[in-house]
Amino acid sequence: MKFPTQHAAALAAVLLSSAAWAESQNESQTAYHTLEVDGVSIFYREAGRKDAPTLLLLHGFPSSSHMFRELIPKLAETYHVIAPDYPGFGQSSAPDAAAYDYDFATLAQTIDAFTQEIGLTAYTLYMQDYGGPVGLRLAVEHPDRVEALIFQNATIHAEGWNPDIVAQFAPFWLDRTVETEKPLRALLKAEVTQWQYVQGSSRSDHLSPDAWSHDQAGLDRPGNAEIQLEYLWNYQDNVARYPAWQAYLARAQPDTLVVWGKNDPFFTLDAVSALQALLPDADVKLFDAGHFALETHVAEISDEILQFMAR
Repeated sequence: MKFPTQHAAALAAVLLSSAAWAESQNESQTAYHTLEVDGVSIFYREAGRKDAPTLLLLHGFPSSSHMFRELIPKLAETYHVIAPDYPGFGQSSAPDAAAYDYDFATLAQTIDAFTQEIGLTAYTLYMQDYGGPVGLRLAVEHPDRVEALIFQNATIHAEGWNPDIVAQFAPFWLDRTVETEKPLRALLKAEVTQWQYVQGSSRSDHLSPDAWSHDQAGLDRPGNAEIQLEYLWNYQDNVARYPAWQAYLARAQPDTLVVWGKNDPFFTLDAVSALQALLPDADVKLFDAGHFALETHVAEISDEILQFMAR
């Protein structure tokens, strides 16, 4: 029996549409890669069309690109998304400290080299916690590559720190001893890792134990405690650079979105106010969430990002 011409054309249109839909679904699905950079194996997640504008997602302590696992698919329907793990975090390698300097200047250099290896020439930076000092170093070094900034619970102002947290760090930075290390070593314990996710959260039923279990597995790797203490010790260099980063923002006035868990036990709303003073045109959205706001408000935050990027 001969298939009617009009039916064949309709079927062909349906098949083409289905193929296009399948291709778009495949592009938005997260892929997992590793890349050798500066002698370190960097693990990263990637999704979205490579010819679309890129969002570079920079994670915080003690997490990894795992913190973006639910955000990536929402953004990748429209954008190219890249999320690396830092050395000593997640699935990236953790060489001995004799083979890699665990400080933020070196970390930023590694992430910079990583972006160049994968061919990124322009990107929007999403910065959470440690992502702030890493991202601002990239922005100051390569302002021409930065299309926009997204801050999520990442301060670049001293007044943005919770004084209770400062009281734990200050003695360690002033005089590093076994005694002053104790409060910082406590940050590596399983109960404290869980606390970082739970404290300030308004949607406890949205908190997946997988998040802190995944982080803790990384922290518990042999030798990783010493790596994390090196990063925590060097964090004082970030604080010293705050004025330079503030000057960059005041001068460059990049398009900026602030999405912030307002109950953060580490970085207070004073950090948000300070950013607004530097960037009066920034979009600021506060959520009834803690330090890891994506765990409970990923739908709302992704909507804000998509609206911001569209503008």
